[in-house]
Amino acid sequence: MDQPLIKRCAAEFLGTLWLVFGGCGTAVFAIITRGKLDSVGLVGVSLAFGLTVVTGAYAFGHISGGHFNPAVTVGLSVAKRAAWRDAPAYIVSQVLGAIVATALIWAIVSSMPGGFHKEYGKLASNGYDGSYYGLGGVLLAEAFLTFMFLVIILGATHSKAAPGFGGLAIGLGLTLIHLISIPISNTSVNPARSTGPAIFEGGTALTQLWAFWLAPVVGAAVAGLAYTWLRPEVAEGEAFVAADSAV
Repeated sequence: MDQPLIKRCAAEFLGTLWLVFGGCGTAVFAIITRGKLDSVGLVGVSLAFGLTVVTGAYAFGHISGGHFNPAVTVGLSVAKRAAWRDAPAYIVSQVLGAIVATALIWAIVSSMPGGFHKEYGKLASNGYDGSYYGLGGVLLAEAFLTFMFLVIILGATHSKAAPGFGGLAIGLGLTLIHLISIPISNTSVNPARSTGPAIFEGGTALTQLWAFWLAPVVGAAVAGLAYTWLRPEVAEGEAFVAADSAV
């Protein structure tokens, strides 16, 4: 990337803010205003997350690479598609973006009669046990789905992939991941996305947050290693479409 780090971090902040506000906001606002998720449904929430990634990728991908996710940053760094030296700044920007997005959701909901309470925070939070699957199942699902998400990202942005379609493939991949795993854990595959809502929920989600850092990061790192072996050979002098980016 030839953009200064501060501009890339700003893009990561805005992209992650858009991802969390669009995805989590869709679920929270639908339930609070309509009383049930049926007004948009599981498919609607899944599409909301996918659409934020598609639009964010094309808006910010050429600036920062469009990671919007600490696990993606780790996976791309392991695969040598991103620089490890930039990873801490990217991850901090992503987490801050997720926190600000959740704060915006909180502020909007607080304008309603009765204001905001912790039950609303649970609508956007990730968890295990309780109304979700057990810890072992959640860890396995989150690790595997993040692994596949990184494989999609790395494959769709390889120089031998169809040019210009990386963002669309990645967004559709995230939509599918949400369709699979919203019933399992409310879908994370993104530690930043889990952190913002957990802070505002302030209870169970916060104590279980470690799982939604551990599993996605492990899955992404394994994908980075695996794709380094799996990827097609690149002819000498041929560059990746985006050598240090997700899109």
